Amino acid sequence: MTMTVPYKESEVGKKQQVAEMFNKISKKYDFLNHFLSLGIDIYWRRRAISMLRKDNPKMILDIATGTGDFAIEALKLNPEQVIGIDISEGMLQVGREKISKNGYEQVIELKFGDSEKLHFEDNKFDSVIVAFGVRNFEELEIGLKNMYRVLKPGGKTVILEFSRPHMFPFKQLYDFYFRLILPKIGRIVSGDNSAYKYLPESVLEFPHGDKFLKILESVGFKNNKCIPLTFGITSIYIGLK
Repeated sequence: MTMTVPYKESEVGKKQQVAEMFNKISKKYDFLNHFLSLGIDIYWRRRAISMLRKDNPKMILDIATGTGDFAIEALKLNPEQVIGIDISEGMLQVGREKISKNGYEQVIELKFGDSEKLHFEDNKFDSVIVAFGVRNFEELEIGLKNMYRVLKPGGKTVILEFSRPHMFPFKQLYDFYFRLILPKIGRIVSGDNSAYKYLPESVLEFPHGDKFLKILESVGFKNNKCIPLTFGITSIYIGLK
């Protein structure tokens, strides 16, 4: 199967293309996130982070942190440190400005990093979280194995990712909006012809639901479960080490 990439004429790999895409749209990313989801993305992040409330994690790694919204939401858990990594310097710069403006520098650190080559020792983090990022991994299982490696025994991963509704008529409405309306608005606002066309294409390719739970199990995670949100537009995946 051909791997879905943002720029189909480019000769570089998916990872480099994803980084380039997010660099291009970084200034408009937060606005488009909230606008295109009608603000529901805020609720999705809040709900995902609430899955860690009883765990009281002190060291949290936020992979594909982007502009830092998930890392900031994780502050509600009262952690000692949240480290966010991303392959897009453009997104990280927007995130650092946001964190500095709100005075979160003592707890949140954003740094360049690759999910498939995590430069952290084994068993370091109480929790590893990802919001709308695993879909963009070039090698999904390698990225998940790295997440498992740096998680402490007994630690929990919480992954928030797009999925696909199956219920009529929501499935049909979703497909119409996601395939036709969203890419046009995204193109006009972001100025990138490919970024918001890649979004629905990558969601269609992603092995959501039970298929993703099986992949989590294959790399070592246990007690895995999937919690669909908003008729299945997104899903929260939870796994333990």
